Amino acid sequence: MSHSKDYFIVSLIGLAFGLFLIPVLANIKLPFLTLTTASAALLTIFFVAFANFALWVAFLIGNKIPVILQFAKFAAVGAFSTLFAFGILNILIAVTRITSGVGYSGFIGLAFICATTGSYFFNRYWTFSSANSASTGEFGKFLSVSMVGFALNVGVASFVVNVVSHPAVFTPERWANIGALSATALSLVWNFLGYKFFVFKK
Repeated sequence: MSHSKDYFIVSLIGLAFGLFLIPVLANIKLPFLTLTTASAALLTIFFVAFANFALWVAFLIGNKIPVILQFAKFAAVGAFSTLFAFGILNILIAVTRITSGVGYSGFIGLAFICATTGSYFFNRYWTFSSANSASTGEFGKFLSVSMVGFALNVGVASFVVNVVSHPAVFTPERWANIGALSATALSLVWNFLGYKFFVFKK
């Protein structure tokens, strides 16, 4: 069976990941990385190659443990959605210079909603290959699971940024991204279980 479609999709995800990473890196200004056109291009090429390699490994393991392949696809979509959200967040921060408070929470919320909408279609048609006809009921379930993930995401990120005092070594921009990252793992696990066993169950 040909997996060319899967590799094409994961290549697009790797490309998008690299492109959305650019505004994040431009905003947090890591001391060991000078962002240039060449370095941005190399990063993007790296993530396309890495995404294909990771999917190849997932296919190998998936022959023995099928859920691994499904989770690998979900993780790829999650990576895309996360960097999409981070890209939006950092563009808004760069434009407004708002890195905390209600404005920051609003940015996190907007970024999460945009990323979640895109992830519905990737997860429905690629990760879980739902054979059921798309319906408002299914999308309603998806939104229900996603809203809990949304609450976890915004709540944890806002708590870290607005309540926890950031160490002096971190700039406000870096701490804003750490807050967003800290919420990602928890919402990733929640969303996978909810989508698999509630939204797109066979």
